[in-house]
Amino acid sequence: MPFSPPLPLPESLQSMVQHHRDQWQAAVAHADLAGRVSELGEQFLSSLDSVLAGSDFVAEQLRRDPQMAWRLVDDDLLWRTLEKGDMSRMLGAALAAVEDEEQLAQALRRFRQQQQVRIIWRDVTRMAATAETTRDLSDMADSCIELAYQWLYTQACATLGTPSGADGEPQHMVVLGMGKLGAQELNLSSDIDLIFAYPEAGETQGGRRSLSNQEFFIRLGQRLIKALDAITVDGFVFRVDMRLRPYGDSGALVFSFDALEQYYQSQGRDWERYAMIKARVVAGDQAAGAELLAMLKPFVYRRYLDFAAIEALRSLKLMIQREVQRKGLQDNVKLGSGGIREVEFIGQAFQLIHGGRDRSLQQRPILSVLDMLATNSYLPDEAVDELKGAYLFLRDTEHALQALDDRQTQMLPTDAQSQQRIAYVMGFDHWDAFRQALHSQRARIARHFADVIADPDDEHDEELPLHSEWMPVWEGSLDAQQRIEQLREGGFKKPEEALRLLQGLQESGRVRSMQRLGRERLDVFMPRLLGMATEQDDADLALERVMPLVEAVARRSAYLLLLTENPSALRELLVLCSASPWIAEQITRYPVVLDELLNAGRLYRPPETDELVDELRQQLMRIAEDDLEQQMEVLRYFRRAHVLRVAASEIAGTLPLMKVSDYLTWIAEAILQQVLQLAWREMTQRHGFPKRADGSLCEMDFVILGYGKVGGIELGHGSDLDLVFIHDGDADAETDGAKPIEGSRFFTRLGQRIIHMLNTQTTSGALYDVDMRLRPSGESGLLVSSLQSFSRYQREEAWTWEHQALVRARVLAGCKRLSHRFQDLRMEVLSRQRDEAKLREDVGGMRQKMRDNLGTKATRAGSDPSAFTAEALFDLKQDAGGIVDIEFMVQYAVLAWSCRYPELLRYTDNIRILDGLRDAGLISGEDVQRLQEAYKAYRAAAHRLALQKQPGKVSGDQFQDFRRGVISLWQQWLPE
Repeated sequence: MPFSPPLPLPESLQSMVQHHRDQWQAAVAHADLAGRVSELGEQFLSSLDSVLAGSDFVAEQLRRDPQMAWRLVDDDLLWRTLEKGDMSRMLGAALAAVEDEEQLAQALRRFRQQQQVRIIWRDVTRMAATAETTRDLSDMADSCIELAYQWLYTQACATLGTPSGADGEPQHMVVLGMGKLGAQELNLSSDIDLIFAYPEAGETQGGRRSLSNQEFFIRLGQRLIKALDAITVDGFVFRVDMRLRPYGDSGALVFSFDALEQYYQSQGRDWERYAMIKARVVAGDQAAGAELLAMLKPFVYRRYLDFAAIEALRSLKLMIQREVQRKGLQDNVKLGSGGIREVEFIGQAFQLIHGGRDRSLQQRPILSVLDMLATNSYLPDEAVDELKGAYLFLRDTEHALQALDDRQTQMLPTDAQSQQRIAYVMGFDHWDAFRQALHSQRARIARHFADVIADPDDEHDEELPLHSEWMPVWEGSLDAQQRIEQLREGGFKKPEEALRLLQGLQESGRVRSMQRLGRERLDVFMPRLLGMATEQDDADLALERVMPLVEAVARRSAYLLLLTENPSALRELLVLCSASPWIAEQITRYPVVLDELLNAGRLYRPPETDELVDELRQQLMRIAEDDLEQQMEVLRYFRRAHVLRVAASEIAGTLPLMKVSDYLTWIAEAILQQVLQLAWREMTQRHGFPKRADGSLCEMDFVILGYGKVGGIELGHGSDLDLVFIHDGDADAETDGAKPIEGSRFFTRLGQRIIHMLNTQTTSGALYDVDMRLRPSGESGLLVSSLQSFSRYQREEAWTWEHQALVRARVLAGCKRLSHRFQDLRMEVLSRQRDEAKLREDVGGMRQKMRDNLGTKATRAGSDPSAFTAEALFDLKQDAGGIVDIEFMVQYAVLAWSCRYPELLRYTDNIRILDGLRDAGLISGEDVQRLQEAYKAYRAAAHRLALQKQPGKVSGDQFQDFRRGVISLWQQWLPE
């Protein structure tokens, strides 16, 4: 399609453009090409003026090398997007005849000049989007570095010998591209920041004399820099900057992998972490380079929330601002306020803080990082859209500035003609209109930058008080009595105890052994904690419950920094810990979940079941399949974070009891589904797939059954999981893998693996406590049963109490086909005709055993008249009239009547089974309502007590009407 410029060429630029055109035409005539100009085509000739208006560099290159225009047109380089590998193939062809380093240098430079003209042409005419321009520039750099390296390596090996490792295998250098090159975001006149490394110490082989590998690669690195950086009559390829290597200019030019790892782990500075975010292997040994980046990843991405990153970024930004002011760089679109660097800082802040846990943030290109910030709700979609739009506008501006004469600059021009040229390339009629648009874009960036990076101490409104008045109390600059008096006046009812807590923290071993930086952070944090504690209803309780957390994280002061940087998170922490000692204990044991306090909207809105499953699946997809340790950490964090959100919503009153149990059960189901997938994949990779009875391969013919609370969708905080495993494979047939085992052993090991993943204690605790005693024959039975043996057991051997348990059993994870077969079996077994008198005897007898063993002894399990006095205790679960009575009555009803009313088997939870009993006319609506209300009231009380870390017992004068009503119905249904 012919190029159609968005704006007519301004009159003020026409004489300048005509001058460039005249110069080109004279050069063309001198090269005897004037008669062939028409061969260039209308598209070239019609777009030429616009390109000349935007670039003196293009004008100069076309004048110096008139045939370039024909090469670009004949090879169709101006009108098409390059495919992957095109750049390398073109450069390879250009280097095919190179015989020495001088010819190498010339070929590289001439290739670069022609590609630079092509890239500027497409950028100025807007035939290429910003992303294409930066990708082409980066691909050009990659190709130049790689092919120059390979040519020079071959020559060096021929004269110096081949560097070898301890195993005698040849070694290659690894060239890391940093900054914009690493992220494939080069601009038109970027330096390239490189770091050279090699795998291990050794010596060259085959040369006149042996050299150490380091000496060989230093010489090779020097030649590579010269090939790219030296200015000749043909110009340069890229300016090479090696200052990002360890120790900068004073360090060795090349380091071994071990030396790099040791340096970054022991001496690496904050700015080196930012630089390493974008590190990419651009030349040399790609496989070894991947190993190197994996070695350095722990330095870049910390496994905990690293809010120290914001503090360091803030310091770096302050240093840059001082430099901007000192050098008058306010009009610098990269470094000035609202510039490109601030967008990059925003992305890096989230990467360094959260990237250790959220691997989706471990990316190089800033636009991809911004997209993930929106996808994962770190920033609102609107903010990300504004940042991306402003960033692209600034990058286009940067390219327009640099296209003028291929000069490395981000400064806005001061002369009128250059200003008009920039405005024209950017699509504006005049400079003032462009300048206004630029100002608006930079203002957006500056606003978002301040929201992310700004120091809370810079805020002076009432919402974020500094609480500096509490500094003397913490630091001890007042005497003890004065400190007690201030604590009392601030709202502490037990100021002596509050002071004792503060002094105990200061004198604790953890605080006394803190590093200087950590102690400084603690000294900033504690006055804020004291001040915000006084905002709670009970300042003493808030302080008492948060202090164990402060001591626990004292040596990991990044958590203190998180709370200091986010006053709203500290406020949520105080609210939740004040409301629940269980929450306080969970956060103290697993402070990693403090991250959840950063987003109050998300904290009090737990996701639905499909969202839970999808969120966990996506988190695990970002982890290498063989990284079981990280997979287990993700599972544990997922559970702790979502359970915290459920507890917070329960305390806030935004989640009713039934929904609390639903969510806790959904969390467990989502985890079990993924644990089964992980264990199945691990087992099949090791042993191959088990077989079915017909000889076909199993497709995870395995299910996890949930009994008890998880089966009944009634999980509480701290509930264990009652599980049973069933498979449908051939127990005797061997698996089809390289290490075959019998099917029975395969499924047993699979079950053991699942339990191991759930039970294993890591630094993040265990996932769940698992109880397998409800499997056939209990603890003496097989860990995993075949469907055939499970069916036989349920039909022929199971006790009545085991059929009671089956009422609440359902499939939580696994094969859908096997799930349907289990449901059919459950229906068959439970709907069997039973002798109701014998059933009443069995159910009543089991219930009496439980009362005798588990009920309140002093009141004969709630049966004694004294059980209803305030002095007595009522066990919500085990005493007469409590939760288990209701559960047993429901189970009795299902076993007795489902033979005539199979609809009673549809659900496994007590509330909906009771609804079914009412709808079938088996129990009056009044009695069902009484049982349901009692059941909900008991469970709600048990939930509240669990959050207060109290046993499930209340004073005997509570719930008297509910208890008497349940006892009355029990005596009607199951008279003793």
